[in-house]
Amino acid sequence: MRPIRLIQGFLTVGGWTLASRILGFVRDIMIAAYLGTGPQHQAFVIAFSLPNMFRRFFAEGAFNMAFVPMFSKRLEAGEEAETFARDAMSGLLGILLLLTLIAQLAMPALVLAMASGFEDELFDLTVFYGRIAFPYILFISLAALLSGVLNAAGRFAAAAAAPVLLNVVFIGAMTGAAILGADIGDTLIWAVPVAGVAQLALVWHAARKAGFTVVPHLPRMTPELKRLAIIAAPAVLAGGVVQVNLLVGRQVASYYDSAVSWLYNADRLYQLPLGVVAIAIGVVLLPDLSRKLKAEDGDGARHSLSRAAEFSLALTLPAAVALVVIPAPLISVLFQRGAFTAADVGPTALATAIYGIGMPAFVLQKVLQPVFYAREDTKRPFHYAVVAMVVNAALAIGLAPVIGFIAAAIAASVAGWAMAALLWVGSRKMGADVQLDARFYGRLPRIIAASAIMGAALWLAEAVLHEALYTDTLRYGALALLIVIGKGVYLAAAHATGALRLSELKSSMRR
Repeated sequence: MRPIRLIQGFLTVGGWTLASRILGFVRDIMIAAYLGTGPQHQAFVIAFSLPNMFRRFFAEGAFNMAFVPMFSKRLEAGEEAETFARDAMSGLLGILLLLTLIAQLAMPALVLAMASGFEDELFDLTVFYGRIAFPYILFISLAALLSGVLNAAGRFAAAAAAPVLLNVVFIGAMTGAAILGADIGDTLIWAVPVAGVAQLALVWHAARKAGFTVVPHLPRMTPELKRLAIIAAPAVLAGGVVQVNLLVGRQVASYYDSAVSWLYNADRLYQLPLGVVAIAIGVVLLPDLSRKLKAEDGDGARHSLSRAAEFSLALTLPAAVALVVIPAPLISVLFQRGAFTAADVGPTALATAIYGIGMPAFVLQKVLQPVFYAREDTKRPFHYAVVAMVVNAALAIGLAPVIGFIAAAIAASVAGWAMAALLWVGSRKMGADVQLDARFYGRLPRIIAASAIMGAALWLAEAVLHEALYTDTLRYGALALLIVIGKGVYLAAAHATGALRLSELKSSMRR
């Protein structure tokens, strides 16, 4: 994939992901308005987290990190890639069916592991919701495998568009329930597996149109699948370590009233910019690096890696600064309505600012992890993840008695930076073809400077617009003006410092 096509891939995936994140944000605003931070919202957060926790192993996580490079290399060499995909889907389906059955039986234990602070009715409601939501893992993981097939073939649009369906189904379900007077919480949880079926149907149809008819058969252990399992195993363990971090954070939050909801809403806000860039980087960069390394194109691999890092940080650093500088206006304007009250704004804004500090680290992880996975090295990322897990657990559990629920957010951000630093140090030992180039290191300080200038401008503008930002009739326009000011100042500063050449972006979009 040429550099221009690489950026076009980022833009395609990023554009669809942005649409999904915007709809997801609308979804979360509606959920907050209908359910607030009460029992149904907290039960939904934990129940929906269960299949999403396991999808990190089988969807965009460990399994796909091992599957995509192997499939990409077979596709490049013409070595029966479709047969390999069918075998992989069959093995994955067998594992998922067994996992889903076990989860249905063990749901009380799973909820206890996620939120042991929940008691009585709240615990029972979460178990009920968890059993309904968990089959989502079956559909979304198979959809992710098919998305990997499409991405390896350079067909990014359908796979990137699939998450939009989840949010469309959620928004439609809540709207219908409100019109009909049905229970919003119950309707929302039933929408989860329905959305999974819709996503699977979309990518299966797209894969078939692309010439890949991937249907499961009785699982069989082939030499290729055995190699896939060997490569995936450390990545699965690494994914498990990451999920332990999430478990620790939610366990801490479950002992503080409404904290699960505060952290969830803060997470959704910082995931809006993070997801757009990080998902685009992970989806496009891994198959591209795998192909270049297979072809022994060291210069091409180095250039792709460096432009991915440069492009992602140019987009996420200013977003991170904005979350740190103006979290309260963002949370107040976007969430404060209905059952989400002014009392919820402060704690959610604090968590948002702390997550913002960790955002660049999470993006760097998405850039650097493909370096290891493209070389089929999944062991070292696992070792690094263990270190990050220890850091997270020590801070979250150790600080919680002193500073309360916010310890979970602080621990997540610090652990994110620890993981990013370890990946960077480890990548330095993997050869010149997977190193960040001089242009990246030259532009990084300029990106930081432009983001800092934007942050100062936002701080001043927020002071001027403060009253309007908290006045019902004016707050939406005031926030829009604040965002326009931030965007304008950043683009001007980035162009003036040479952090971002607009001519390069225009050229990539034209070609």
